[in-house]
Amino acid sequence: MIDQPGSVRQGEELDQAKLQAYLRTVFPGFHGEFSIQQFPSGYSNLTYLIQTREQDYVLRRPPFGANIKSAHDMEREFLVLTKLGAAGYSKVPEAVHLCKDLDVMGCKFYLMKRVNGVILRNRLPKEVSIKEDSFRLLSKAAIDQLVYLHKLDLEKTGLSTLGKPEGYVERQVDGWTKRYSNAQTDTIESMNEVAEWMQRHLPTDSRQAFIHNDFKYDNLVLDTDNLTEIKAVLDWEMATVGDPRMDLGTTLAYWAEAKDPDSLKPFNLTWMPGNFTRSEVVDYYQQKTNEQINGIVFYYAFGTFKVGVICQQIYQRYKSGITKDARFATLIHVIKACGENARKAIEKNKIC
Repeated sequence: MIDQPGSVRQGEELDQAKLQAYLRTVFPGFHGEFSIQQFPSGYSNLTYLIQTREQDYVLRRPPFGANIKSAHDMEREFLVLTKLGAAGYSKVPEAVHLCKDLDVMGCKFYLMKRVNGVILRNRLPKEVSIKEDSFRLLSKAAIDQLVYLHKLDLEKTGLSTLGKPEGYVERQVDGWTKRYSNAQTDTIESMNEVAEWMQRHLPTDSRQAFIHNDFKYDNLVLDTDNLTEIKAVLDWEMATVGDPRMDLGTTLAYWAEAKDPDSLKPFNLTWMPGNFTRSEVVDYYQQKTNEQINGIVFYYAFGTFKVGVICQQIYQRYKSGITKDARFATLIHVIKACGENARKAIEKNKIC
């Protein structure tokens, strides 16, 4: 099943007349009429399908009411896609236009060409069946792609300009802790405890690589005829140059297992039979990189805390009435589950 858009959610409508007038002035493919539909599954940046007679495009813009500049920088995300494409990384959509004119939409946005395929959301589409051995192959393909990304030559590709790797881990811990404090709506002891523990257990060594920072199944476009083949990787809004072990930690946080709370399972179908466990993900990553990862609990705890903070920021906007999307009301359960998973891993000193 090709990932399909739906109707535009209330409060997230675009001024189609103004957008159409703008695109006609900058893009020859928009001389005729075109349709706009919203992809409804995302929790962060808003994504819309724009269909013209010649080509399908995807428009990306920040969520309404968001003021977290570093997490919703459309100009930077456009630059990331452009540089990755120029570096020969073939698993990204082609970025075609960046709009900096705030009069058009009240924010910066960009367009990329649509990559058709299957995206695994919170459940398998009715017409799609994936056997256990195929899920295992998909697990391998996903981690292979993450490893490939981490092995890109930063200098030869020019990707080194997209981040500041020195002090990256400490900045991330400080930054996400502050974001949580600024967005906090409820007292969740486990999240506070994990934040304090990370400050006391910062790694003393570091690595450098280009990292995605949101790598999970529902950011992968799979080939319709072969669901173990990855056609494209999406959602590069948090990509940067940093420690690849932090990237792995975030992937592990999203990598739900069957024993996890149901609230953690909508992000990834990794809990279905055949997929790697989190421990198997680490083992396979180490095998492919030929590197032993010490202190994996820290990176997993950080990733889990970060996912909780992302959900907290969205939940805070919902609680404040900035966004009306009813899905966001349940995110408080995700935040609590993230805190508990991280605390449990710290107490047992292993990925749970």
